[in-house]
Amino acid sequence: MPGGPVAGSSGVPGDGTQQPPVCPRHPDRVAYVRCQRCGRPACPQCQRPAAVGVHCVDCVAEAARTSREGRTAFGGRVRRGRPVVTLTIIGLCVASYVLQLVVAGWTSRWAFSPVAGAYEPWRFITAAFLHSPGQVFHILFNMIALWMVGPYLEATLGRARFATLYLVSALGGSVGAVLLAPATGTWLTAMVGASGAVFGMFGAVLVVLRRTGRDAGPIIGILVLNGVLGFVLPGIAWQAHLGGLVVGALLGAAYAYAPRERRALVGWAAPLALVVVLAVVTWTMYTSYGVL
Repeated sequence: MPGGPVAGSSGVPGDGTQQPPVCPRHPDRVAYVRCQRCGRPACPQCQRPAAVGVHCVDCVAEAARTSREGRTAFGGRVRRGRPVVTLTIIGLCVASYVLQLVVAGWTSRWAFSPVAGAYEPWRFITAAFLHSPGQVFHILFNMIALWMVGPYLEATLGRARFATLYLVSALGGSVGAVLLAPATGTWLTAMVGASGAVFGMFGAVLVVLRRTGRDAGPIIGILVLNGVLGFVLPGIAWQAHLGGLVVGALLGAAYAYAPRERRALVGWAAPLALVVVLAVVTWTMYTSYGVL
């Protein structure tokens, strides 16, 4: 029966020779290596090493799309590589410290005091990215402390939960100052530093370590030492330390002890509930002292 050239032939009628296989993505390239999953030819550009043989880029993409997303022990998304959130927070604090030294009024623009926070509420958070200008040990100690616990918490909780923990703990530190500082001249005193947020990290890591059955002794020792220094050394806002510690421990406990089937819900509901409680406490304090 007459017809055209047979598929797979050289294109010369009747010679019976087979054409070499070509890559489906790049038909101009000969590909003798085949994908171990789909069996199609794959040129060197489309090959991806696998445990056995190679896979083509299409099969690798399909596997990534359909595979179940890895989760940490407490429900956070598993991330590989560097602790991006921890490094970002450190970078923001360092950049802000440099701006404090070179830009006039940068500190006073973003620093927190209970009275200033009543009218410019963003100061409750921005103060956690500032430090005492000219006192390099202030930022140095806070960044070392953050680096001690940050990568572990970020890997354990996931990036989103860790970032939320830092911000809510920073808020808790500022609210602690509103709640515990007397409504006198202290309410007018500017406060800066990541200490409230860092103490929140300490509170959270203490709970997480206990939840996972690991030794929390070193963290307890650091907390006791810093707690004593907060009362002995002048110029330290122990109220912010305590506020951050309590809030960080509460949020860390919510993350660590949430039932497996409700971790996603707790992941956003717990910080939201804490923010609402902190807002109500702050509003009550302001109205009781006639600030608002």
